[in-house]
Amino acid sequence: MVREAMFYKNIDPQTVQCQLCPRECVIGDGKRGFCRNRENQKGKLYTLVYGEPAVVDIGPIEKAPIYHFYPGHLRLCLTCASCNFRCKYCQNWHLSQKSIEELPHSYYSPEEILQKVRKGGVDSVSFTYTEPTVYFEYLYDISLIARQNGIKTSIVSNGYINRDPMLKLLSVLDAVKIDLKGFSEKFYEEVCSASLKPVLETLITVKKNRTWLEIVNLVVPTLNDDPKMIKEMCRWIKENLGVETPIHFTRFFPNYKLTHLPPTPLPTLESAYEIAIENGLRYVYIGNVPGHIRNSTFCHSCGKKIIHRTHFDITEMNLHDGRCRFCNTPVPGKWIWA
Repeated sequence: MVREAMFYKNIDPQTVQCQLCPRECVIGDGKRGFCRNRENQKGKLYTLVYGEPAVVDIGPIEKAPIYHFYPGHLRLCLTCASCNFRCKYCQNWHLSQKSIEELPHSYYSPEEILQKVRKGGVDSVSFTYTEPTVYFEYLYDISLIARQNGIKTSIVSNGYINRDPMLKLLSVLDAVKIDLKGFSEKFYEEVCSASLKPVLETLITVKKNRTWLEIVNLVVPTLNDDPKMIKEMCRWIKENLGVETPIHFTRFFPNYKLTHLPPTPLPTLESAYEIAIENGLRYVYIGNVPGHIRNSTFCHSCGKKIIHRTHFDITEMNLHDGRCRFCNTPVPGKWIWA
């Protein structure tokens, strides 16, 4: 099912310019943009993946990871083919680096997705695995109908989206997790075939909108693990997003085109954690290391453990109405279902 795309303009009767992400692809008749999902058909831009998810499954919200957003609940995970990045280490490259024709998929209308949520014993819908921006119309329509029916939604995104489309999404989303891949234009260009500045602008847009935001930084040995870069990133987060924005430093494992690199050494991740704490960030996590103490949440005021996690499982909860049970300090996040 093809549907006319949102956020594009005509340059001439046969040529369009997509305005969804910072690439702003100029697309001739019969051609597709960089993301593979948007095609010019006789002067109109169409999305080719509307209602055609490549994956629909169920998993914990902690796997996103989003830790301050109704922890412990199950989400319906959904994605369509392709991406607007070309990350050399993508763990989901078999989905993100394919076009719709190269993947099996099944048709689900937004209403049918809502039915799956109700029947599946899950509490939210999460758009993940590939970049949600590249199936914007489908994402928006599902999120709109979910909000109308009291169902929460979240996206796991690279943040490479223009401001107006992002603002439209934020009108229907409840949480956003953005992968801040690194903190240099060189890294973004060489590893992701993208640029850093638009991602930073998206982070600021989300924060100003007061939609719940968390950040992940996958620490890749030799490429973005320089302590100076991590320090600069943490200072930027503090100054632009605030000290209460959670950041997850996650462990890299060899994948896709970077199989020659080793997994991230644990001391590197622990050093990143210390840098973030030293620069004032209050909720800092170490991910992809099952059983690590910094996978749990600690109260920034009294220092006691308020959520104990073992990988994706929560085994202890010391929050009451969004406050630390030990010292009554408010903990930022979304805790009480409404």
